[in-house]
Amino acid sequence: MSWPRVIVHVDMDAFFASVEQLCHPEWRGKPVIVGADPRGGKGRGVVAAASYEARRLGVRSAMPISQAYKRCPEAIYVRPNGALYADYSRTIMRVLAEFSPLVQPISIDEAFLDVTGSVHLFGSLLQLGQAIKQRIRQATGLTASLGIAPSKSVAKIASDAGKPDGLLIVGPQEVQTFLDPLPVERLWGVGEKTRQRLRDLGIQTIGQLRDYPAAVLRQKFGKWGDVLWQLARGMDERPVQMEEEIKSISHEHTFEKDQADAEILEATLLKLCEKVASRLRKHQLRGKTVQLKIRFADFSTFNRNKTLSSPTNLTEDIYRVCVSLLGEFREASQPVRLLGVGLTHLVPEKGGQLSLWDVENQRKLTLEQLIDQLQERYGQSILVHAQTLLEKKKNKDRTS
Repeated sequence: MSWPRVIVHVDMDAFFASVEQLCHPEWRGKPVIVGADPRGGKGRGVVAAASYEARRLGVRSAMPISQAYKRCPEAIYVRPNGALYADYSRTIMRVLAEFSPLVQPISIDEAFLDVTGSVHLFGSLLQLGQAIKQRIRQATGLTASLGIAPSKSVAKIASDAGKPDGLLIVGPQEVQTFLDPLPVERLWGVGEKTRQRLRDLGIQTIGQLRDYPAAVLRQKFGKWGDVLWQLARGMDERPVQMEEEIKSISHEHTFEKDQADAEILEATLLKLCEKVASRLRKHQLRGKTVQLKIRFADFSTFNRNKTLSSPTNLTEDIYRVCVSLLGEFREASQPVRLLGVGLTHLVPEKGGQLSLWDVENQRKLTLEQLIDQLQERYGQSILVHAQTLLEKKKNKDRTS
């Protein structure tokens, strides 16, 4: 049976932690955890990445850093170095472009390639996969795991199944044999809630999902039921796209101590709005729906949003809405653990007829673009909105 498409999923092994071990040879073979400062088990925030040595001790990405410290207090804890990781990521993506013009990055450390038209240049799928892994190692010193399959979803599952430093090829005739025994949560998009709903139906494996009546899945899950039915059969016609559409932009901040000071909460909001607005402008986008996320000390979490009359990428506009949404929680009886700001319903910055309001805002946009340029060249602290200094000052006063 011939391959209708040949899709490769490349996933770097414990990327952040591996980069740190590469740059610090004395850390190799030791548990390395990239994330928030654990502060002796009392820190806030989460694990961004864990080396395989740390994973063997039960540490996982997205785990609260305090829990990671309890499981592995002897680990080397490192704050994330985004610029360093981005530099390695760019090198990796350039390597992948050597093997196919169709490369779709889906995160800083993973990407899809459509190599349907270039397999013959390498002799076989095995030789192609080995060549990709070898070139990545030559260019960066890092290892990658590859999955090769007829579809994106199966290729992604295959790369994970072969970790670390793996290469797993799943041919068209092998798809069902490969998928059937796996737990349903291995399917792309099946999170904890969907997994539990499927288990309530007696579905624990992908094979059991495949055998379940499509009509019942559609009744229980709507259109998502049809997608689940197809994924369980390895059916995924999504193409490899060179640029993934950005659907939302957001930032969050977890306080080191639960925070009830209204001024500090608003100053933190402003800082988050600055980051979101800056990223929107970087991608030449504007957003129409502003979202506020708030998590209290008891971990109860709420989301509020407001849709604007016209899209924006100005800090002032986003901040004004966020302060209003935060005001809905003014009577809350407990302090805040986390704040988050996001924008959705994104549209291109350019295009469309300018309104009088747009023309009036052009001066503000030009000023904020200047701030973006200065911060990119000299660092985030070179020029900020005045209110963002408040939180730093108050924190300094507390520790002095």
